[in-house]
Amino acid sequence: TDPDYDAKVQQIRDLLAGLPDDETALFQDEVDVNLNPKIGSAWMPRGKQAEVQTPGNNEKRHVSGSLHWRTGRLFVSAPTKHRNSQQFVAHLDDLRRNLRGYSKLHLICDNAIFHRSRAVQKYLAKWGHRIRIHFLPKYAPETNPIERVWWHLHETITRNHRCSTLDQLLSQAYNWFSQNSTHYFEMRKIFTLAA
Repeated sequence: TDPDYDAKVQQIRDLLAGLPDDETALFQDEVDVNLNPKIGSAWMPRGKQAEVQTPGNNEKRHVSGSLHWRTGRLFVSAPTKHRNSQQFVAHLDDLRRNLRGYSKLHLICDNAIFHRSRAVQKYLAKWGHRIRIHFLPKYAPETNPIERVWWHLHETITRNHRCSTLDQLLSQAYNWFSQNSTHYFEMRKIFTLAA
């Protein structure tokens, strides 16, 4: 539905193809972790019906993450109660500190309004020499490889989970992030395939 879809995809392809050694790119997005489990297919013995408990009132946290284009490494920031500019700026700060070996970080993200907010512009006025933001086509999540990582998170951790507290669930999610943080090199192919 984005009339500039092809041009935006080509700009990102050109960026990735021409990255200097001292610069790098990351695909960024946020994911919700809900205490009420996502319901989906599950193994169960023949003739038995598995039960999925729901705690009633849902609680959730938002996790901001970025997938490193060169290495496939996943960077996630601390969970927050709100998906907003403050969360995004905190994630930018985490990336800037964790990737000091690169002179410039190119962050490729969706068109959420808080990715363009005044708080983000103020942050970039100070750190724009190190961080540049690029936007994917509108309404095109298939062009963001980190969406596949979130799919794996839901399939492995949040679908049909049996955690009784949000802290328990977040602990499992962050353990999963740390165990799988370098296993996503293949995910980078999704951009070129989908786009």
